[in-house]
Amino acid sequence: MEPEKEKDNPPQIQSRLIPILREGVDIVRMVLFKELKSHMGDAYPARDPGFAGRLSGAVLNDLFGIENLMEPFAGFRRENQALITEELHALPHRFGELRIPLTDALRVQFLCDSREGIDSESVLVRANELGILMIDRDIPLPRFFMNMVRRLGVAHRILDPDAVLAIPEDDDGACTN
Repeated sequence: MEPEKEKDNPPQIQSRLIPILREGVDIVRMVLFKELKSHMGDAYPARDPGFAGRLSGAVLNDLFGIENLMEPFAGFRRENQALITEELHALPHRFGELRIPLTDALRVQFLCDSREGIDSESVLVRANELGILMIDRDIPLPRFFMNMVRRLGVAHRILDPDAVLAIPEDDDGACTN
């Protein structure tokens, strides 16, 4: 029975697919960061020039369950935790058009983490509590997730449209390059 299982999910495809999916999650994170930074710059014009970027990064990291313990980032988070929490609660209303990509990215991150033995269920629970996670939405297949990510990346000028068109896909949605 085990050889049949391996035939369905060959290790080499799995080992190629996880990094590709994680890159897709990173593109969604870049899009959210870009949108957050633009909003934060408008919302906090009296703050120092780097504030919008630091706050955007802190909100993004909090949403995706990433804790940056290095200074000055850890200190910024401690000093601005209330504001970070306030901005997290505003995400589904302020960036409603990103709920689908965020839902998919958070779920794909969870699946990748799970495959690597990391328990990140608390990230999904928190996203649901914040009203970001769309529970009724189906978990995307790799191909559909990566296609959505490519369209999003091009629309937000993070990916080069010509380069995206040149990326071939195999039957599992994993790039063959």
